Amino acid sequence: MTATQDRTTRSAPVPATPTGAQLPDPTIEKPRTARLALTLGAFVALGPLTIDMYLPALPTIATELETTSAAVQLTLTGTLIGLALGQLVLGPLSDRFGRRRPLLAGTAVHVVASLLVLLAPNIAVLGALRVLQGVGTAAGAVIAIAVVRDLFDGRAAATMLSRLFLVLGAAPVLAPTIGGEVLRFTSWRGVFVILALYGLALLVIGFFLIRETLPPERRSTAGVAGTLRSYRSLFGDRAYVGLVLVAGLTMAGLFAYVSGSSFVYQDQFGLDEQQFGLLFGAGAFWLIAATQLNPVLLRRFSPAQVLVAGTVAGALAGLVLLALAATGTGGLFAVAIPLWAVLFACGLALPNAPALALSRHGESAGTAAALLGAVQFGVGAAVSPLVGLLGNDAVAMGIVIVGSLGLAIVVLVTVVRPWQLTDVDTTDAPVPAH
Repeated sequence: MTATQDRTTRSAPVPATPTGAQLPDPTIEKPRTARLALTLGAFVALGPLTIDMYLPALPTIATELETTSAAVQLTLTGTLIGLALGQLVLGPLSDRFGRRRPLLAGTAVHVVASLLVLLAPNIAVLGALRVLQGVGTAAGAVIAIAVVRDLFDGRAAATMLSRLFLVLGAAPVLAPTIGGEVLRFTSWRGVFVILALYGLALLVIGFFLIRETLPPERRSTAGVAGTLRSYRSLFGDRAYVGLVLVAGLTMAGLFAYVSGSSFVYQDQFGLDEQQFGLLFGAGAFWLIAATQLNPVLLRRFSPAQVLVAGTVAGALAGLVLLALAATGTGGLFAVAIPLWAVLFACGLALPNAPALALSRHGESAGTAAALLGAVQFGVGAAVSPLVGLLGNDAVAMGIVIVGSLGLAIVVLVTVVRPWQLTDVDTTDAPVPAH
């Protein structure tokens, strides 16, 4: 870009989307994409690490704290509830006070909660601290997406989210494996020491590397009443609400796998903690592969088309899983392979539903991202115990996956109506140089 072009760009007003939402501010200097993805991905990864690292220890926790497997799974639900509620608060706060301060404050809350887990005497206290952990991790989850919306729009946002999911996808791959290795030389509480240390590292990274992407003139000053008006405006956008529900139901299918996999692989098929970690990581590989295929597909297809294809493919793979599990055909890999197909399909859907939803509300990206994240993790929190209630086996997992993704297809057709969506950004939105 020449100096003349640069001056022209920086003096241009921020254009509006067809729905009246502001496009990303071209006056904000864009950081290099790879560095931004790595930095934001490190914060977003705190959520999956917090959720997944202790999964190999769930049966051990149930024994040590003298409780049931369903009760232990509720500690996972508590984390998801904290993630959902935390985003509803932190998203609007980031619209009012900027992105940086809420991000660092939430991460500090997570560190404190992780250290307090070391003193948890029973399942009730552990569950409460997991809720607090979830609130802390909500900062990274919602603010990273808001930062992407500050800087990108439409296809550029979907592409950036796919790169972000590459970093995010490494967390589920590594988390159970790290957890299994930690359990070789310490108790399950040692997992939370590792989480606390990671949170401390993020505070240092955030303090020195994260800069503010929401300038004061673009911040909300309306207070609580303005936040409520923003939420009311979001609920008035039918397509946005539908896309949020689709994202939540897709996440529900993913969390059915997360919440039930340790019991299916360890109790039903007899794997040990380390073997479970490796097989869980193998599944997460397919999620990563799909998120990285997504930018390639977006060169030819719209985000809406990829979203529909991923959701339908996931539901079909879930039906195959359910059929094989119900008939007892094929053993372990007859369960694992269809699950990998489900994860691949979810990897195609997950970046595109948020990108389409947020492209409609750039003027309140934090609030829009907060509601999106709250629904995603709220639905995940509601669905996670269902796998346990239905029996904690492969059939139960298949039922929940098929039900979640089947409902997502219904919402796509009846509420979102993807054939009516406009692709907000094709060529005009600012895209940073590589």
